[in-house]
Amino acid sequence: MAIFAGVDVGSTTGKAVLLNDSGEILAQIIMDVMTRPELTADICMRTVLQESGLGKEDVVHMVGTGYGRVKIPFANDNISEITCHAVGAKWLCPTVKTVVDIGGQDCKVIGVRPDGKVREFVMNDKCAAGTGRFLEAQARVLKVKLEEFSGLSKQADSPALISSQCSVFAESEVITQLNEGNSIANIVAGIHVSIASRLISLLKRVGIEQDLTVSGGCAKNEGLIQILQDKAGVKVVLLPADPQIVGALGAAVLARDRWRKKGA
Repeated sequence: MAIFAGVDVGSTTGKAVLLNDSGEILAQIIMDVMTRPELTADICMRTVLQESGLGKEDVVHMVGTGYGRVKIPFANDNISEITCHAVGAKWLCPTVKTVVDIGGQDCKVIGVRPDGKVREFVMNDKCAAGTGRFLEAQARVLKVKLEEFSGLSKQADSPALISSQCSVFAESEVITQLNEGNSIANIVAGIHVSIASRLISLLKRVGIEQDLTVSGGCAKNEGLIQILQDKAGVKVVLLPADPQIVGALGAAVLARDRWRKKGA
């Protein structure tokens, strides 16, 4: 049976997925990025191959995506993460029409056509505000683990106002809120409201079409997803797989499609 691979080397994490010809995910990995994209990609591939008991010779086609996609020497093709997230989300949930991808250093909103192709997209890559890095920075200021954000947000009774459009100034606002005695729960909820508001502005530019889903590591933050859902006025559909592998999965699906076309 033919085996296909997708490797997504992002700004903060590397992901890889192995897919067989029948569409079964054989192995996957999520890891912190190394100093060089090619090293991250190599470790990702070696790990999923070892986990599945396969060798490099078993992979008939491999697609790289993410920031480091052009620096993966063993990839047969490289495809933008926008296309890969659209394909990956559509693969996991065929009814998806809008994808919000909250990455480590940028946010994207992708409109998906019925055939899985990108209808339209917008992204915020000018500032870290509203990204995974932004949340990590606020967690350091608050001296809490990022994994605690979701639970804390749900405990809030009055979300703090975090109004700055700049991540550096937002940190100053968080410190001010702490000094004024506001609860950490309210501050975390305020941070989530701030991020959700930015995402809504991007969503309005693309158009909110159901089903709406979220990919990327921040999709695991239930507190943030709930606030985004409330602001969007539509249900956020949760994907039936780790939302952080969506780009790598899309790359693997595209690897399969390209290999099939070559054989046609």
